[in-house]
Amino acid sequence: MCGPQLIADALLRTVAGTTALFRVTNTSTDTNQSELGLVATTFVDVTVSPVLMRKMRPSWKEGGESRWELLVSATGLEQQVMALDIPSVEALFQMTLGVTVTGQDYLIDSIAANEAFGNVYLYRLLLREAVQQAI
Repeated sequence: MCGPQLIADALLRTVAGTTALFRVTNTSTDTNQSELGLVATTFVDVTVSPVLMRKMRPSWKEGGESRWELLVSATGLEQQVMALDIPSVEALFQMTLGVTVTGQDYLIDSIAANEAFGNVYLYRLLLREAVQQAI
């Protein structure tokens, strides 16, 4: 762990950091059966901490959705990558279907990484609220 990662983690915890649940598809051992639909897809909630959520400046479009920015600790994500035995944080993001923070579900619109000295210390996720639709 490098200095910028320690500083980012301390800052996220100091400003009332919380936890987020990343809903990811469970990795399957037999991809042929999964691709054919013979094995049902399962989902896992992965807890990542510390994170900080803030509301983005509202856009002045009529009927526009609220946007949120989720600041996520790089070390928290790296710990989950090691626990899930997946190749990278980017792979974790590709598996992520949604994010839950304080009971509210969000969808990821974009992801950016902040780096210092060649190491990522913070991920910034632009989120929008997940709208429940009737079937």
